Formats: sequence, structure tokens, C-alpha cells
Amino acid sequence: MDMINKTKESLLSEGFPAINCRKVQGRGKKKVDFSIIEQMISEGIEYTSPKAAEVISEGHRLIPKRLLSVVVKDEDTKKVIDTIISVNSKGRPGDGKIFILPVLDAIRVRTGESGEDAL
Repeated sequence: MDMINKTKESLLSEGFPAINCRKVQGRGKKKVDFSIIEQMISEGIEYTSPKAAEVISEGHRLIPKRLLSVVVKDEDTKKVIDTIISVNSKGRPGDGKIFILPVLDAIRVRTGESGEDAL
């Protein structure tokens, strides 16, 4: 979540200005003990810090996250993936996941263009 601005800037600089970003909540395979996280925050330690990754344990609450959607031409997929990974990879749990989905069609409402012309 703390890397969203750098991610947006990097995608823009690589020629991908069109993105959708949403605030979401979720968790990975491991759950977070929020009492420890809240204590760390009160001590001035960010919950996204390397130290926070050490306190992952069983719990039930969801963590604030960002969901970024980018629709690109097939030939641009690798470049977008590489850009996102280069900015977000810290080698720790919570670096994120990338899901590649097919988009069957796109239609620009204003002009009626479809397919890649609508992108």
C-alpha cells in the first residue's frame, strides 16, 4: 500500500497512464495479529515495515491494501509486469500479487470504438 504513488509514477513514465486504483481490505495466507501491529504503530513503526512482517501470526482482521487494475495490449503485458515488480519487490510477504486476465473486448462509450482502438 505504501508503494502506490511510486507504482503510478513508474507506470506513467513507462507509457501506461491509464490505471484504476481502489482501496480494498484483505490478507494473504497468513493472518496478522493486530494488537502487535497497533502497538508497533503507537511506537512509530509502520505496519508495512520489515519489522511488521516478523509479527505475522494467527488473527482474523483484514489489512488495508490497494487493488490496481491496468488494461493493456497483449504485447505490453510483460513491460507492465516488470515495471510493477521493479517498484514493489522488497523480498517480503505483502509485496503483492499480479493476476493476468484476458479482456474479451472493450468498448469506448463516447465513440463506440471497440477492441484495441478503445484502449
